Amino acid sequence: MGILQKFTDALGLGGKDMNLQEYLDSEDLENLANEEEEATAYVKPVALENTAVLAEIKTELNSGNVILLNITPMLKNEKVLTAVIDKLKEYVKEIRGDIARIDNEKILLTPSKMKIVKRRR
Repeated sequence: MGILQKFTDALGLGGKDMNLQEYLDSEDLENLANEEEEATAYVKPVALENTAVLAEIKTELNSGNVILLNITPMLKNEKVLTAVIDKLKEYVKEIRGDIARIDNEKILLTPSKMKIVKRRR
């Protein structure tokens, strides 16, 4: 039994056709963050639309936040994208964070002393 199946069974959703996107967009999940105490760190989505975003990424990493970087807007300009990723790799190494490709369009960057397990099972 897969993790998703266990999760849906635990929520009483097993056996029903479930639209995962509808569930993830539901009001219950949106309000969940409001009910919790304030977090010490956040996972922040950032779109790589231009090189000016580098400053924002560095600020967020210095604040201890994790960045989920969407590189889709920059995919057409491979030369600039490569240069930006090289700068990010350098910076993450400098602060002792980590960087990993999640899929063709997403890169995960972590702050100091937070590492990403990169091997797949």
